Amino acid sequence: MAPQVTEDHLKVHRPWGSYQSIDNGDRHQVKRIVVKPGGRLSLQKHHHRSEHWIVVRGAARVTVNELVKIVHENESSISRSAPSTRLENPGKILLELIEVQTGSYLGEDDIIRIEDDYQRS
Repeated sequence: MAPQVTEDHLKVHRPWGSYQSIDNGDRHQVKRIVVKPGGRLSLQKHHHRSEHWIVVRGAARVTVNELVKIVHENESSISRSAPSTRLENPGKILLELIEVQTGSYLGEDDIIRIEDDYQRS
Protein backbone atom coordinates (compact mmCIF):
# COMPACT_ATOMS: atom_id res chain seq x y z
CA MET A 1 0.00 0.00 0.00
CA ALA A 2 1.35 3.44 -0.96
CA PRO A 3 1.86 6.01 1.83
CA GLN A 4 -0.75 8.76 1.97
CA VAL A 5 0.40 12.38 1.95
CA THR A 6 -1.85 15.16 3.18
CA GLU A 7 -1.12 18.88 3.28
CA ASP A 8 -3.43 21.38 4.97
CA HIS A 9 -2.98 25.08 4.27
CA LEU A 10 -5.94 26.53 6.13
CA LYS A 11 -6.74 30.19 5.67
CA VAL A 12 -7.35 32.07 8.92
CA HIS A 13 -9.63 35.10 8.57
CA ARG A 14 -9.07 38.25 10.62
CA PRO A 15 -10.83 41.64 10.56
CA TRP A 16 -7.90 43.12 8.57
CA GLY A 17 -7.65 40.25 6.02
CA SER A 18 -6.30 36.71 6.26
CA TYR A 19 -3.21 34.54 6.60
CA GLN A 20 -2.27 30.96 5.95
CA SER A 21 0.73 28.97 7.03
CA ILE A 22 2.48 27.55 3.98
CA ASP A 23 5.52 25.94 5.62
CA ASN A 24 6.83 25.32 9.13
CA GLY A 25 9.60 23.57 10.98
CA ASP A 26 11.17 23.53 14.43
CA ARG A 27 12.53 27.10 14.19
CA HIS A 28 10.71 28.63 11.23
CA GLN A 29 7.25 29.29 9.82
CA VAL A 30 6.27 30.83 6.48
CA LYS A 31 2.90 32.56 6.09
CA ARG A 32 1.06 34.21 3.22
CA ILE A 33 -0.64 37.35 4.57
CA VAL A 34 -3.32 39.35 2.73
CA VAL A 35 -4.33 42.76 4.14
CA LYS A 36 -7.45 44.53 2.91
CA PRO A 37 -7.16 48.15 1.67
CA GLY A 38 -7.08 50.39 4.75
CA GLY A 39 -6.56 47.37 7.03
CA ARG A 40 -3.87 47.12 9.66
CA LEU A 41 -2.66 44.50 12.05
CA SER A 42 -2.28 45.28 15.74
CA LEU A 43 0.77 47.09 17.05
CA GLN A 44 2.45 44.11 18.68
CA LYS A 45 5.60 42.49 19.95
CA HIS A 46 6.93 38.96 20.34
CA HIS A 47 9.30 37.46 22.89
CA HIS A 48 10.53 34.46 20.94
CA ARG A 49 10.62 35.28 17.23
CA SER A 50 11.73 37.65 14.52
CA GLU A 51 9.79 38.31 11.33
CA HIS A 52 10.88 39.07 7.76
CA TRP A 53 8.18 40.49 5.48
CA ILE A 54 8.45 40.39 1.67
CA VAL A 55 5.83 42.39 -0.26
CA VAL A 56 4.47 40.40 -3.20
CA ARG A 57 1.71 42.79 -4.29
CA GLY A 58 0.79 46.33 -3.26
CA ALA A 59 2.65 48.45 -0.71
CA ALA A 60 2.91 48.06 3.06
CA ARG A 61 3.31 50.70 5.73
CA VAL A 62 5.64 48.99 8.19
CA THR A 63 6.24 50.24 11.72
CA VAL A 64 9.25 48.86 13.59
CA ASN A 65 9.62 50.65 16.92
CA GLU A 66 9.43 54.37 16.04
CA LEU A 67 10.47 53.92 12.38
CA VAL A 68 7.64 53.98 9.82
CA LYS A 69 8.38 53.25 6.17
CA ILE A 70 6.61 52.20 2.99
CA VAL A 71 7.75 48.86 1.60
CA HIS A 72 6.90 48.30 -2.07
CA GLU A 73 6.45 45.20 -4.19
CA ASN A 74 9.60 43.04 -4.28
CA GLU A 75 11.06 44.82 -1.22
CA SER A 76 11.31 43.54 2.35
CA SER A 77 11.54 44.58 5.98
CA ILE A 78 12.89 42.71 9.01
CA SER A 79 11.91 43.02 12.67
CA ARG A 80 14.40 41.30 14.93
CA SER A 81 12.56 40.93 18.23
CA ALA A 82 11.61 44.62 18.07
CA PRO A 83 9.69 46.17 20.99
CA SER A 84 6.82 46.97 18.61
CA THR A 85 5.81 46.21 15.01
CA ARG A 86 2.77 46.81 12.79
CA LEU A 87 1.79 46.09 9.18
CA GLU A 88 -0.75 48.30 7.37
CA ASN A 89 -2.20 48.54 3.88
CA PRO A 90 -2.43 52.25 2.96
CA GLY A 91 -3.32 51.42 -0.66
CA LYS A 92 -6.45 50.70 -2.69
CA ILE A 93 -5.59 47.12 -3.69
CA LEU A 94 -5.01 44.00 -1.59
CA LEU A 95 -1.60 43.87 0.06
CA GLU A 96 0.00 40.43 -0.24
CA LEU A 97 3.09 39.51 1.80
CA ILE A 98 5.17 36.51 2.61
CA GLU A 99 6.18 36.46 6.27
CA VAL A 100 9.12 34.34 7.40
CA GLN A 101 9.21 33.80 11.15
CA THR A 102 12.31 32.44 12.88
CA GLY A 103 12.88 31.75 16.54
CA SER A 104 12.62 29.35 19.43
CA TYR A 105 8.80 29.53 19.69
CA LEU A 106 6.39 30.48 16.88
CA GLY A 107 2.95 29.99 18.44
CA GLU A 108 0.17 32.56 17.97
CA ASP A 109 0.07 33.02 21.77
CA ASP A 110 3.46 34.80 21.57
CA ILE A 111 1.66 37.90 20.23
CA ILE A 112 1.48 40.72 22.77
CA ARG A 113 -0.89 43.38 21.43
CA ILE A 114 0.02 46.97 22.36
CA GLU A 115 -2.73 48.64 20.27
CA ASP A 116 -5.51 47.02 18.28
CA ASP A 117 -8.22 48.60 16.11
CA TYR A 118 -10.47 45.59 16.71
CA GLN A 119 -10.31 45.52 20.55
CA ARG A 120 -8.62 42.12 20.70
CA SER A 121 -6.44 41.37 23.69
